[in-house]
Amino acid sequence: MAVLDEQQEMLRDMARSWAVNESPLTEFRKVRASGSEEAFDRAAYAKMVEMGWAGVIIPEEYGGSDFGWLSAGLVIEQLGKTLTASPLVLNTAAASAIILGGSDEQKALWLPKLASGEAIATLAVDEGPSHDPARIETSVSGGKLTGRKAFVHEAHGADLFVVAAKDGLYLVEKSDGVLLITRKLSDQRSHAEVNFVGAAANKLKGGGESLLGDVLDRARVLTAAEMLGMAQAVFDTTLDYLKQRVQFNQVLATFQALQHRMADLFADLTQMRSAVEAGLQAVDGGFAAARAATIAKAEANRVLHAISNQGIQLHGGIGMTDEYDVGFYLKRARVLEASFGSTTWLKDRYAALSGY
Repeated sequence: MAVLDEQQEMLRDMARSWAVNESPLTEFRKVRASGSEEAFDRAAYAKMVEMGWAGVIIPEEYGGSDFGWLSAGLVIEQLGKTLTASPLVLNTAAASAIILGGSDEQKALWLPKLASGEAIATLAVDEGPSHDPARIETSVSGGKLTGRKAFVHEAHGADLFVVAAKDGLYLVEKSDGVLLITRKLSDQRSHAEVNFVGAAANKLKGGGESLLGDVLDRARVLTAAEMLGMAQAVFDTTLDYLKQRVQFNQVLATFQALQHRMADLFADLTQMRSAVEAGLQAVDGGFAAARAATIAKAEANRVLHAISNQGIQLHGGIGMTDEYDVGFYLKRARVLEASFGSTTWLKDRYAALSGY
């Protein structure tokens, strides 16, 4: 585990306490039952903003705390444990695009709004059925952006889109030229196809040619942090179930074959934590961040896929019923595994980064 300073420990503990007491899985069930296209509770997000979580990576001069990416990951991990629905991950990733590539005017306009919750931002990158930032056809002419983004997280609640075009990243406010088509996925969260039709666009001119990759790496490590929290929750829930469930007049946890399975999962979970925390620290330190972020997301994909599968297997068929929570984690896991890079895509990227 990463060595945390006192400030980070306090932030993690505060996030853990709030998630358990104010945003348990019953709150996710309420959001799901509401049928809201935004798919998150505005009041709950306002509390997150009040606690400073929307500004963890934003510089102090723009209303943030500038605690860094490991600190942001600690918060996201705790929210992942209870499947708290919020735009925090995408808002933070979008804020990083403005920090890395924005002008002083763009930073002054948007960063205080994102830190204060006055505005919510998201990323709009992928145009095909899977993640591939090399395949971008969206274009800008005369300050007007036109293109289709096939899969945008948290689009319904967003006020600002950070949009990948052929020649860079652009800021596009939600307006008449931004058309959303809702995509219903298994995790019951906000996803949409977004069509930009001559939408006013403001380019992020800083950050160099690596800007898109740098922003996506930050989205990857935060997504991996959410997945880490989910994996830990599934492991803990499944272990508790095995300690309580009786079959053949024996508690399931006493069966050696099941003990072996849980031991393997615990080892995987520990390895996942190391990879995710290393990715967050690499982004903070600015050293080999691309490779570390790629490893973090690939390992998160692998381990959460295995743990969510085994969670269902060890619960039995009842695990996929609405009565039990564990099935919700599997549904969310499958969406996150495909977000910002599948395992295969990430392996190819790591090979390319390593010169193969």
